Amino acid sequence: METFLSTIGVVGAAIVALVLIGLLVLKFYTLSTKEKSFIRTGVGGEKVVINGGAFVIPGVHQAMFVNMKTLKLEVSRSGKDSLVAGDKMRVDVKVDFFVRVKADAESISKAATTLGAITMDASSLRTQVEAKFVDALRAVAAKMPMHELHEKRAEFVQAVQHSVAEDLLKNGLELESVSLTSLNQTDKEFFDPNNAFDAEGLAQLTRQTETRRKEVNAVQQETRVAIAEKDLNATQQTLALKRSQSEAE
Repeated sequence: METFLSTIGVVGAAIVALVLIGLLVLKFYTLSTKEKSFIRTGVGGEKVVINGGAFVIPGVHQAMFVNMKTLKLEVSRSGKDSLVAGDKMRVDVKVDFFVRVKADAESISKAATTLGAITMDASSLRTQVEAKFVDALRAVAAKMPMHELHEKRAEFVQAVQHSVAEDLLKNGLELESVSLTSLNQTDKEFFDPNNAFDAEGLAQLTRQTETRRKEVNAVQQETRVAIAEKDLNATQQTLALKRSQSEAE
């Protein structure tokens, strides 16, 4: 009987222990997902958790979650903030950058250290890294005249992507793709005649506009002359026909 009671006691203690372990696991064991990884710091040092889990015990550990999803960061430059092309013309652009945290332990650690929780919010992340994108856009645009920016959009995008990719790695980010959604000449009113670059661009824009106006005017004049010549020929042919008819009668 005593043996039986002792066995029951051992089994009961084992069950209680298993229940307690289960509760601890449920309460303190944290899982990562495909959309979120995390870094555990504290006792035991830094541990990057990707597609797995780890115990995070309050007062002993601290967890920082990192967003692994691709985020679209829209950068727009127009008006006074527009880009200056290689021919000193101003262009308005709108570009979408698709970025994500690179899926390796080193990059996740960099993202957590340099960006922290803002990886979870596209707007905050754009504010943090926008300067990198703007610098890349300005640097590449300055090497290409406006007509090339329009005609060679793919080359422009590729050059921007190459320019900014290495800098993003410092934050643990990788550039998935870049999309140029809008590109157009900046309105003339935003050219500052007191600025050397704008003055040169304004002079070129004026020359191009006047040249186009003269070409249009020349075409219009040639068209009017051609119409008048056709009308004259038609009148002469009509009169010749009437003379011939009169002579025949």
